[in-house]
Amino acid sequence: MTELLSFITWDPKPELFSIGSFGIRYYSLCWLLAFVVSYILMLKVFKREGKSQELLDKLTIYIFVGTLVGARLGHCFFYDWPYYREHFLEIFIPFQKVGNEWRLTGFTGLASHGGAVGILVATWLFSRNTKTDFMWLVDRLILVVPIAGAFIRLGNFFNSEMIGNPTDLPWAVVFANIDQIPRHPAQMYECLAYLIIFFIMWALYQKNMKPIPGKFFGIFLILLFGARFVIEFVKIDQVAFEAGMLLNMGQILSIPFILVGIFLLLRTPKETRTA
Repeated sequence: MTELLSFITWDPKPELFSIGSFGIRYYSLCWLLAFVVSYILMLKVFKREGKSQELLDKLTIYIFVGTLVGARLGHCFFYDWPYYREHFLEIFIPFQKVGNEWRLTGFTGLASHGGAVGILVATWLFSRNTKTDFMWLVDRLILVVPIAGAFIRLGNFFNSEMIGNPTDLPWAVVFANIDQIPRHPAQMYECLAYLIIFFIMWALYQKNMKPIPGKFFGIFLILLFGARFVIEFVKIDQVAFEAGMLLNMGQILSIPFILVGIFLLLRTPKETRTA
């Protein structure tokens, strides 16, 4: 017990406050803040570049749906397919069958890589339906994605999810509702990394409002998924099948995004070739 006093003990209540059976959870609040702050920042970008708020409102709906659907499907297919293959209906409904009863559990699994794919698909559909340039959209969306990711990882920290491996570093955290072992606060590593990436991307945008199409997106993919790849080394396995793997699922899924980022930085855009 004396040794534990030298580390940070983390044991918060999952709810910020509750009224009867209704409660506001920190994780839900972080998700809400992620969308609200992202919307405010994107509105500044849209107004600065002569785009209407109505266009942003439509985009927000696409992104919200795309994020949730993509994150949900990503978890089910990449991390827990053996279970959902036998309980396919539970992918799409917030209920779980326990014995002969259905219980309201909410959607208990979301994967960030799936969310990233969902955002890209939603943005592509939006660009087609509104005749808005796809690359222009993604080069602006990535300005706010890191700050949204930081809020979500903060929510994971409050929930004591995605914890790190044991360590004796002075900033190690004991997640008291899991065990009494000092661990890397991997969620906060990601949170801080995403904040740094946010400030880098925002500074680049302030210096260059009209980048070569795809360049901002490429830098973002390399930085964000590169950080994710490195931080995964200090995380515990998220699912049992990752045990013994050289790279875990989070790292494997990050590699294609990094490669796309490198491609976008190295390619010569069509308009440049024509000129």
